[in-house]
Amino acid sequence: MLFISDIHGCLPALERALEWAQRKSCRHLILLGDVLNHGPRNPVPEGYNPPAVAERLNQWADRILAVRGNCDSEVDQMLCQFPLMADYNNLMLGNKRAFVTHGHLWNDSQLPPLADGDLFCFGHSHIPMARWQEKRLMFNPGSITLPKGGFAPSLGHFDGKLLTVMDLDGNVIEQASIDEF
Repeated sequence: MLFISDIHGCLPALERALEWAQRKSCRHLILLGDVLNHGPRNPVPEGYNPPAVAERLNQWADRILAVRGNCDSEVDQMLCQFPLMADYNNLMLGNKRAFVTHGHLWNDSQLPPLADGDLFCFGHSHIPMARWQEKRLMFNPGSITLPKGGFAPSLGHFDGKLLTVMDLDGNVIEQASIDEF
């Protein structure tokens, strides 16, 4: 399973991420919002092409679970052949519940109700994270397009046990076992 956040309409970054999906034989893509639009506070990324990003992602539509970011809109949904407008979703990763959201409504400072041992997966900050905090696993794959905090463009991978954040060259940034707690 591959986690991608904050694509912001950048086709070259998406292509590099999808190469990892194929390399890692990922059956599912989890999109953590801000898929097509660069947003008014961000620069226009090199390779900005929202229609082509939508077209490319539509080829994976049957394998995508997506949540809405603060830059996503109903107009974007018109281009995407997969649901994009949910503010959050819940998945099971192994035997753990993962609350999946973009991060502009719920975030690491404003958590939804979570039980001890649950996972919180979010984007929005563009800062990678994979660590246990106060009995919850906090996971943010960073941004493949507009990284912040001095980090390289990054994405996340779940192999059935480990949640890993890695840069687009495959270097591990952070990693945590879902079974640590």
